[in-house]
Amino acid sequence: MLHEFTLSRDKAMINFTLKYCDTKQKLLSSYGFKRVVEAFIQKIKKDDPIIYDHYIKSFKIDEDLIESLIESFKLLTVFKIEEVIEVDNKYSAFFADKDLFIELIDLLIQFWKNLERYSIVRNSSLGDGLQNVRFIQANDLFNDLVLTTARRITETVNGFEQRVYRQTTVGATASLTLNDVNWNCPIEYKGLTAVPFISTVVIRPPFITYTKRNTRDGIFQEHSQNPLENIVLNEDDWFVFPAKVGIMLTFVYFHKDFMAHGIGLSNLFELAKESEYIGKKPDIIYVFGYPDGHEEKRTFYYKDKKNDILIGYANYCDDIDYFGYMKKMLLTLHNVKQIEFNRLPIHGAMVNIVLKNGNESNIIIMGDSGAGKSESLEAFRSLNENYIRHMRVIFDDMGFLNKEADGSIKGYGTEIGAFVRIDDLDPAYAYEQLDRGIYTNPDKINARVTIPISTYEIISKGYKVDIMLYANNYEDVAQKIVFHDDLAKAIGIFEDGARKAKGTTTEKGLVKSYFANPFGPVQERAETEVLVRQYFKDMKDNGVQIGEIHTSLAIDGRSKDGPREAAEELFSLINS
Repeated sequence: MLHEFTLSRDKAMINFTLKYCDTKQKLLSSYGFKRVVEAFIQKIKKDDPIIYDHYIKSFKIDEDLIESLIESFKLLTVFKIEEVIEVDNKYSAFFADKDLFIELIDLLIQFWKNLERYSIVRNSSLGDGLQNVRFIQANDLFNDLVLTTARRITETVNGFEQRVYRQTTVGATASLTLNDVNWNCPIEYKGLTAVPFISTVVIRPPFITYTKRNTRDGIFQEHSQNPLENIVLNEDDWFVFPAKVGIMLTFVYFHKDFMAHGIGLSNLFELAKESEYIGKKPDIIYVFGYPDGHEEKRTFYYKDKKNDILIGYANYCDDIDYFGYMKKMLLTLHNVKQIEFNRLPIHGAMVNIVLKNGNESNIIIMGDSGAGKSESLEAFRSLNENYIRHMRVIFDDMGFLNKEADGSIKGYGTEIGAFVRIDDLDPAYAYEQLDRGIYTNPDKINARVTIPISTYEIISKGYKVDIMLYANNYEDVAQKIVFHDDLAKAIGIFEDGARKAKGTTTEKGLVKSYFANPFGPVQERAETEVLVRQYFKDMKDNGVQIGEIHTSLAIDGRSKDGPREAAEELFSLINS
């Protein structure tokens, strides 16, 4: 990032490396503060014409209003109102109606707080900035500076000190340190090499973001041409999140206008260490938000067989402004790679449960989006805390099965976090995540929160499968768990992938997706069909119980009770 401050699509980015404000005067004199005031004046010009018209009568043009407002703020941090007017009588226009001026100040503060605010330090750059200052401490100090500056101005105008103080987040809501990295880059991707890598992420929760879309549509198809050949990414507009998606080293390039999705990755995937990618070639590259001139959504992947890299691509448009397009493309790329290695991708949830009586079980609940897999496991945890010693989440959405050297089938995870619907969580549990969650569209349909739920050591360890269940969300039956001895029948149910849509995508009614997994198995169906039969036979030979769990999640009025009842029956099963 080459500029000290940018403001685009309601996202403010502060480059601490080029400019770090540590005094009120530096803050109010900064280019960034002027940009915020300019954007704010344009907003009230449109949304609050009464306030705007009141002040523009005195200052005539926007530029004079902006400059005078900024200068008055500087003076108010030092002088009383009477002294400010003595400096220049033009400032008296702000104090003729003190209540209106206080309202203007409050609106400016709220405007700033409503922006997504990011601070950035680029370690290898030189400038009059922050490189040698502790990063987290610097963010805390900057937050305090903005807060105390706003309070000082407000108290001076009011003529008295506040008696109640709220220590809100008014600095950066998220912060990044960046490194310039040399990686083993094939000639086709030289245009990516200037983009800095994210090495540290600091989040001030609750992190709340609003996106242009709140559902995902369609599946990602293979493309015949490499979309990244000969493109050049501007280092001022792009960032790289080096993720470990399962065991796959993945470089996620994202445009700054989709920063919230890049930050969301830190709660979902393990951020790789520098030693894991410096001088290395990634398994996967995903470019998210490339402005290719097309207005319509273009999302697809390409198999670069020459360099053995799987390429994901999403162009710059409003339709991709939903975290599902970031997460699900990465999982699609991961799964296509795993199928190449004869591993079976599983769209579902897996937990390792150890009860206080010593019983232990590794359970997979498989199903497409909205089937109730995660909800049933969450209900299991909340209902039976008195009986559970450990409940380790191996995967919450996507994992894979691998046949080990000893013939056993083990499950592995891809994510350390979960991107879950707030509506389907227990309210108490949802509120418990405020100190670490990334909330997306919290007051909209399909409101989501991205939360860390496991560690990379756990998801990558490998756990032997004991129970394999398909999540049936559309049939409300008395017996919630049914096992199938007929392997062909069981395979038919899993491959049918039936579920009633819950509104997490644009689908409606009873829908089907091959193996309940449109993120790899649908695209690589022939190869997956072979793997399904091999793995299900191996599981049966290993004594794995295979069947269905009826969650009733899509039945009207049963979205809470259905998963709870299924969890109770599951608990009785493993506790016996």
